[in-house]
Amino acid sequence: MRKLNVIIVGLLCAFTSIGQSIHKIITVKEVERIERYLASDELAGRKPFTPGIELAAKFISEEFAKNKLKTWADSKTYLQTFQVYKPSLKSIKATLNGEVVDSKKVVLIGKEPKTTIDEHSAYAQASIKKGENFFQSAYKYIAGKTPSVVWVDQDFAALFARLSNRNVLRESQVNVLFILSEKLDSYQIEVEQDITPLPLSNVVALIPGKSLANEYVIFSGHYDHLGIMPNRAVQGDSIYNGANDDAAGTTGMMMLAKYFKKWNKNERTLVFAAFTAEESGGFGASYFSEQFDPQSVKAMFNLEMIGTESKWGKNSAYITGFDKTDMGAILQKNLAGTAFSFHPDPYPDQNLFYRSDNATLARLGVPAHTISTSKMDSEPNYHKPSDQIETLDLENMTEIIKSIALSAQSIISGKDTPSRVDTSQLK
Repeated sequence: MRKLNVIIVGLLCAFTSIGQSIHKIITVKEVERIERYLASDELAGRKPFTPGIELAAKFISEEFAKNKLKTWADSKTYLQTFQVYKPSLKSIKATLNGEVVDSKKVVLIGKEPKTTIDEHSAYAQASIKKGENFFQSAYKYIAGKTPSVVWVDQDFAALFARLSNRNVLRESQVNVLFILSEKLDSYQIEVEQDITPLPLSNVVALIPGKSLANEYVIFSGHYDHLGIMPNRAVQGDSIYNGANDDAAGTTGMMMLAKYFKKWNKNERTLVFAAFTAEESGGFGASYFSEQFDPQSVKAMFNLEMIGTESKWGKNSAYITGFDKTDMGAILQKNLAGTAFSFHPDPYPDQNLFYRSDNATLARLGVPAHTISTSKMDSEPNYHKPSDQIETLDLENMTEIIKSIALSAQSIISGKDTPSRVDTSQLK
């Protein structure tokens, strides 16, 4: 315990050099207050389209207002509301090379009530071949802007049906037709479905910059989770509270907003975003990213699961896509002399750089990275009802938030500008 106290004292000495007394603003007590409410049973797992997530959005908005942050684009509310669409399949007919085939071999991702696609339709042709990452490849087409017919190798038959689970579609969704077959010259697919529009809301606030007001630095976390899942109850508990995933990241983002508002030295405009629907397709982050010219966004700090110790122990975290830009090196430089350290993502095989809410802007060249401590190879509470506040190390989480505040200083002041992601190298 004495060694840990010495480490914390060392960190606090470094933090006070920023100006405001950071340890009086970002406190364990305050972190626990926010985290405990976001992960409470009252919010019932914060699933989109439920009262629980609406309560969470109200709470985050009230905290932004309490700290006197501005709304986005002079809005009267911190809510950034947009429409998504829920399709309900009524019928599907599939003919390949003149033969009627099982409709389960076809999945249409699209929001048109009636659709007919054949070899004469103006659709791009693509394929997902054996050996590819199936869902990563499929998402590339789903998130694209080109209507496409995608031929899927039979090797993915067991995974193919899961494409139909994508039951929420974005406003800009184009038709993407997946066919479990080798590419054929003749085909006709007829789909009829009911389409229901539904509202979703990010919660967004900002602190205007001084000399570089048109340059943005984003701090984010997703505030949704899985909700109540009776069919996946564990020992009678069916509420998936999502304390670490990602009430922890959202709490961190909110604490940074409070701190930087009092710090009041940001030359660049700071944007604080609580994203919705990350767990169901990243819809919140996708909509949010469309509001920016990517060149104007100089950095993005996405906080995801920071409530537990990393594989290196306390006072450490990792940065996804560390080698994609020099942002990680800048953050490490700014932490020189402290006991805290950032590391490259130790789980490259899990492709985390493209799996969180930083990915949309990163694909546009923005140095957008996720900061996390989650041990993805051995996280015992990931997507389980046991992901509750009692499993978190709130003292360590508080130090992580302070270290992010310190490491971001030179970027938000305009002294440092991270290099851009080389989009030609993106998969």
